[in-house]
Amino acid sequence: MVVKIKTKHEVESIAPYVLGKKLEDVQKELGLKSIRKMSENENIYGCSDRVKQSLASHVERLHLYPDGLATDLAEAVSKELNVRPSQLLFGNGSDEVIRILAKAYLNPGDEAIMADVTFPRYRSNVFLEGGKPIIVPLTNGVHDLALMKDAITDCTKMVFVCNPNNPTGTIVGKEALLSFIKEIPSHILVIVDEAYFEYVSTDDYLQTIPLLKEFPNLIILRTFSKIYGLASLRVGFGIMDESIVSELRKVKDVFNVNHIAQVAANAAILDQEHVRKCSQLNQEGRSFLEKEFTRLGLTYFPSQANFFMVDCKVSGDEISQYLMQNGIIVRSGSLLGYPNMIRVTVGTEEDNHYFISLIEKNLIEQGVK
Repeated sequence: MVVKIKTKHEVESIAPYVLGKKLEDVQKELGLKSIRKMSENENIYGCSDRVKQSLASHVERLHLYPDGLATDLAEAVSKELNVRPSQLLFGNGSDEVIRILAKAYLNPGDEAIMADVTFPRYRSNVFLEGGKPIIVPLTNGVHDLALMKDAITDCTKMVFVCNPNNPTGTIVGKEALLSFIKEIPSHILVIVDEAYFEYVSTDDYLQTIPLLKEFPNLIILRTFSKIYGLASLRVGFGIMDESIVSELRKVKDVFNVNHIAQVAANAAILDQEHVRKCSQLNQEGRSFLEKEFTRLGLTYFPSQANFFMVDCKVSGDEISQYLMQNGIIVRSGSLLGYPNMIRVTVGTEEDNHYFISLIEKNLIEQGVK
């Protein structure tokens, strides 16, 4: 029987988020002995050993509701980032913080400015609240802040800057972003998504947290899903003015971050040595892939994250299928706004070498190398 209850217009007008197949299903379907997942920008090195040790002692509390304010986690994060606990709002991934922001601040017809190729949850959450996403093209894979500023109208309520940007991995320079934040009217929220902050190695990157005192309309998003290796537990957070946190707490689900996730994130942020180690290994992997892409004559966006968007000289769908048949899963650019590219996560040294060997083999088979 077909359900005839009509959904709201906004739901009918958006497509569901495209999820990849389970590794086990792909492996069985293709008859592969092993498979390497290099498609979702996860930390290939996993989480800190402290996390694993911390979880064992908390299984006896599974019958209890979690702390709705994530008090212990907020205290740990505040000490690491030198902010007040009252400036932090935690969510079921930073996705939820974006959704809470849209629910709390957008009225039908309000506008939110964002890049044309960026994290898709900005657009969908704005749209679902009756807001109007204002899409500004990237320039060479980078946010065009001048065009974004020019797009501001009397209806603008918020602006999103993903830095480093997903899926291009690019950043906007520190002076450009600082100037942009200064020029945005104080009644407009400036939301800087720093999910890949810990992977950045360039000096030309704006440290945004010190700006919170001067710009109460600034919101910074971070996550435990990437370098901290806790993607399956879904913990993200926003750093912002206390007055905004107070308003968002009215909107968020009471128990939105489960107890095990809070315990794991608390342990994870205390192990900054693990973060530094993963960042260093990622830099080494990035450098290797950059050199190999150049050697093979492949174009790519300069990345400050743990992934690359690279043009492998065939369609993204074609090369991703070729790689999957040979045991590597990447994300086709056709799903990300770049149909002739793929997005590949920086893997282990072994992963990266195998990936490059397959790309080189494919180029030879095409007769272009």
